[in-house]
Amino acid sequence: MTLFRQIYTLLFVLFLLVVASLGYVQFTETQSFLTKQMESDLNNTSHSLGIMLVPDLEAGDIVGAETLINVIFEGGYYQQVKLTWLVDGKQQVWENPMKIEGVPQWFIDLGLFKTIKRESTITSGWIQLARLEITAHPGFGYHELWRTMTNAIIVFSILFLIAIIFARVGLTWILKPLHDIAEHATEIANRKFGPDMTVPKTIELKSVVQAFNSMSDQLKQIFNSLDEEVGELRKKNLVDQVSGLPNRQYMMGRLNSWLSEPKSGALMMAKFDWLEEVHSKYGYQVRDETIKLLSDKMKQHLDGVTTSVIARIAAYEFAFLITSSEHEQTSKYLQTLIRTINQEISKAGCKPNEHFAIGIAERIGQMTVTDILAQADNALQKSLQENKVFHWFETSEKQLFTREQWREHLSHAITDGQFKFKWQPILLNQTESVLQRELYCQLEIDGKMVHAGQFMPYVELLSLGSLLDKCLIKTIHNKKLLDRNFEPVAINLTFQSIGDIEFHQWLDKFLRSSTLRERICFDIPEAAVYSNPEACQAICAIIRDNGAHFGIDHFGRQFGSMAYLQNIRPSYVKLDQSFAYYDEDAHSSELCRALINVAKGLDIEIIATGIEEEAQLKRFIPLKTNAYMGFISPPTAIE
Repeated sequence: MTLFRQIYTLLFVLFLLVVASLGYVQFTETQSFLTKQMESDLNNTSHSLGIMLVPDLEAGDIVGAETLINVIFEGGYYQQVKLTWLVDGKQQVWENPMKIEGVPQWFIDLGLFKTIKRESTITSGWIQLARLEITAHPGFGYHELWRTMTNAIIVFSILFLIAIIFARVGLTWILKPLHDIAEHATEIANRKFGPDMTVPKTIELKSVVQAFNSMSDQLKQIFNSLDEEVGELRKKNLVDQVSGLPNRQYMMGRLNSWLSEPKSGALMMAKFDWLEEVHSKYGYQVRDETIKLLSDKMKQHLDGVTTSVIARIAAYEFAFLITSSEHEQTSKYLQTLIRTINQEISKAGCKPNEHFAIGIAERIGQMTVTDILAQADNALQKSLQENKVFHWFETSEKQLFTREQWREHLSHAITDGQFKFKWQPILLNQTESVLQRELYCQLEIDGKMVHAGQFMPYVELLSLGSLLDKCLIKTIHNKKLLDRNFEPVAINLTFQSIGDIEFHQWLDKFLRSSTLRERICFDIPEAAVYSNPEACQAICAIIRDNGAHFGIDHFGRQFGSMAYLQNIRPSYVKLDQSFAYYDEDAHSSELCRALINVAKGLDIEIIATGIEEEAQLKRFIPLKTNAYMGFISPPTAIE
């Protein structure tokens, strides 16, 4: 029972006790007063009637005596009058039936008034003429007592209703700070640190509210300090101090993550020898300032072309990872890069299109980090040897289909639900039991199995993400994949679905109709949280309100604040695969531990990804992650 109800019940009981006590006092006092009034009236009537009957009794006038008694008896206040003539013993009796109008019989049956009688002897001098006995009628007492009590009950009832209404309003107002404290505590439990509560005037509640505000501020400061620690460690370990760009270590981790995901794109490696000329002419300070300006301009101009990662991997070498693009878009990116470089070369007083070279390697088919690095470096060396501005790595491998062929195949597969599925278990560290299963899809085209890494880039390029996600979710439901295991199934949402309002509405309707929605998990890429935070909060609210779950994929990949965790409140985060490939050193472990502490501080489960060997898993165990996944426990086909 809530405190409000306890106090409300106490006041209710106390008021009832007061009303009952007042009613009892009123009842007994009224009963006593009416009894005394009837006794007094009976005494007066007996005395006066005895005096008035003397002449008639002396004369033996029976008719006169009867007339006199009838006049008094007809008033209805007496139940019986008995007159006994002492001369001859004759007795006359007048009786009034026990009828009381307007009073319920059960009230009369309570016997609240005892029989009141008065007996007197009528004399004339020393002669006794008759004996008079009068019995009072209780009707008057019952009638007045009933009228008084009914009026009192009506008044008490009205006062009671007014009192409980005022008590409810008053208690609500008085206990509002406690209600605010409960809501604030719930928000803190849900990892939401809002503004401080207003301090109430009530002394007892004032200290409680101040303590809660202090606790909330301390928790907020702890989270902010952890967030700042992550930022400092990123700058220290993954950012080049001169250019402000990611360094070689970050680029290698991103390459591993990129190649393990269903993506397209290209890797460019560039060598800027003209920076050495700037160094020799103006010194290292001007060179460093030039590198900083060049880096800012490249980020400014290239971000508008397509999503990419720009890194400084050596003194005069830069790498450009285009994470999702086709050949035409890569060419546009290259031209923008060359134009930007030439602008900065001219500002530095050097000749454009000289003393720099770029090598380009596109991602085609299954590739390893070694493969694409070798191809990009080969193209760079070719550009340097031939004294050209850029060189594309030539490969004999061709794309499986053209864009229009992909559109036809994918549209047909989405319409007919032709996808085949695998799922990969996510295992708990301690028990090795399955926490959830992440779902992967494949597509059979012309008798050949095509994996997601080949067709997902075209799903994004052709804006088929929302249709694909709808198709996969409906197929999971239709094939009853959620009934096969008790573990939740994780589904990766595309960027298009996250920003698509129509998909939000469809997902809300689907989850409401699903009886196993608590077994569905949705993975949202961290990049989407930074690029479209409003859409992410909207779809996360839909998922959470319908009883399903969601988590952040590629956690820790982006350079930015972790404050978004408080806003969307995911159930779990999946560490970016790059952490599995970083060298085993103190700096990497320190950064990973800080990220994990941020999530753990908000009571979020942490899943390590990209685990392929026991040695990788052992590096994460001291960091106290909750679970892991990777090809150490490979995906299995779903029949």
